[in-house]
Amino acid sequence: MTQDTSQIIEGGPIAAPSVVTPNRPGLGIALLIGSLGFFTLMDAAAKHLGTGYHPAQIVWARFVVNAALLALIFRARLPRLIRSRQPGLQLARAGMQLATVILFFWAIRHIGLAEAAALTDLNPVLITLGAALFLGEKLGPRRLIGIAVSFVGAMIIIRPGAGVFEPAALLALAAAFTYAFGALLTRVVRFDSTATSLVWSAMFGTFATSLVMPFVWTPIEAQDLWAFAACGALGAVGQALLIRAFSVAEAGTLAPFGYLGLIFSSIWGWLFFDQLPDRWTISGALVIVAAGLYVWAREHRAAAKTEPSQ
Repeated sequence: MTQDTSQIIEGGPIAAPSVVTPNRPGLGIALLIGSLGFFTLMDAAAKHLGTGYHPAQIVWARFVVNAALLALIFRARLPRLIRSRQPGLQLARAGMQLATVILFFWAIRHIGLAEAAALTDLNPVLITLGAALFLGEKLGPRRLIGIAVSFVGAMIIIRPGAGVFEPAALLALAAAFTYAFGALLTRVVRFDSTATSLVWSAMFGTFATSLVMPFVWTPIEAQDLWAFAACGALGAVGQALLIRAFSVAEAGTLAPFGYLGLIFSSIWGWLFFDQLPDRWTISGALVIVAAGLYVWAREHRAAAKTEPSQ
């Protein structure tokens, strides 16, 4: 879930460049699917490392590699990109992104990729709820129904009170909340470019996790170097593909494909960890996806009604 897929529902400024010329929906969908594949592979690499390393060390590697790649790509413009017109909001947004990655990587140490991905797919409806509570957006009865139904799906997966309940599932659920809060902050960061937001996230994540490395560091085995590098590289490539997807296709076109990340997570969990989602996870995921698509459809119709006539 560490990918920015909730922008697929919300069309947030992190995913979209300042000037959007959507005219190639097929390419946009292909790029989006590619980004989801890279993001979920990053999660699989993190899960692989989670058996031998502290989650903070894995998160540190993810941000260090990401920061190095961004510094290489933006080397000529880096001093200018570091300057932000809204540094407080950038710090808060970057902090929420860091919390999301830590919570998710910690969760997948103990539960399957599919279960974690299904729970974090709550974030689109959480963003809708948060936008109503904190940004003054309207929240009608149908959206409330969609939010309530999505939480029912989460409870089906978690099954509180059941003998099979795994407390780590609550970490994935918390990640959905921190991600939604970060997305809402993204929506009010209006005066910085996408590149500035990416650089701030990478820098803050690198700095914050470096502070705790002396307390959790485990020497990296040579055979694990590839996985640490993959966590950062896959995340960076996935983010680049996501940004490109929104530059060539409309958010409304891409929205229904955002939940394909759940399928990718299920595939990687099966191939790499011999973990298949059980019937409860599948049932709960279907409920969450249905609720999310319902909320998206309501948003899409509402936006269409407010568009000026051509």
